[in-house]
Amino acid sequence: MKKPHGRKIKKKVGELLLKHHRETSMQELEKIPDDQLVGPLFSYFYHKDETIKFRSVTAMGILVSKMGKTNMEKARIVLRRIMWNLNDESGGIGWGSPEAMGEILSQSPKLALEFKSILFSYLDQEGNYLEHEMLQRGVLWGIGTYLKVFPGDLTETTKSFLLNHLKSDDPVKKGYALRALINAQSFDFRSAPENIIGDTRSVDIFTGWHFSCTRISDMALDWEETTMLKKKCDLNIARTIVLAQQMIKLAQTGYEQREDPSCGVLYGILLDSGYRVLALAKKEKQSHLKKGNH
Repeated sequence: MKKPHGRKIKKKVGELLLKHHRETSMQELEKIPDDQLVGPLFSYFYHKDETIKFRSVTAMGILVSKMGKTNMEKARIVLRRIMWNLNDESGGIGWGSPEAMGEILSQSPKLALEFKSILFSYLDQEGNYLEHEMLQRGVLWGIGTYLKVFPGDLTETTKSFLLNHLKSDDPVKKGYALRALINAQSFDFRSAPENIIGDTRSVDIFTGWHFSCTRISDMALDWEETTMLKKKCDLNIARTIVLAQQMIKLAQTGYEQREDPSCGVLYGILLDSGYRVLALAKKEKQSHLKKGNH
């Protein structure tokens, strides 16, 4: 059987990335020679469909880690190409490249020893900092993916950068930074800023082949529930804070959209109650922090 080349192979890779089941796609992608697969996967980093983009990143991680087991230099060449894509001198924008670097390094300890510091440096303004907002999202995702496998590699410097991104106005950057800290088992729920446990905006989180829409507050609460099952009192306080913030937001919206005086009274009571509950919950949270009540 004649092997497909050029446009044909790119089309075939695109069709495989569209398949619903990851295992089926990966099995078919493995039949394509490594050297012929690298280029098409890179091209799909730029796909407008985020699902296709992330799937190509996933496939690249598997491909390059496999290459590294038999030919480290070939794997290094791919990583150098990723680095070039993120270099200003390349003349382009390295969509998908930091995500792919994190994916590759998470699957190859040997490559990680050589390149993990470079991945981390993309968050460092004294290093290879990437100013483009969308690329910053990719770096946060890539670091989070890497830390899921190697949580012990999180340095205090990188941790400080991640914590700073928790203050971001961009919900995606905030969610990705939170994911990275959780993956590194370094997210302290009790000392988390209120803008995390009260942030009900949703972020699409890639779960290996599909996306899952998750609220930022739920990411934090789920982590607390997973790690602090013995002390549910802290979790209940956190949920009370979230509920109070939702009450306040609803009261403000309802008051603005009221059609008669009685509605104004209703939402006035709701607003007052929300602020009172929020104040009490915050006070109780601080009490728990002082007591170290875990």
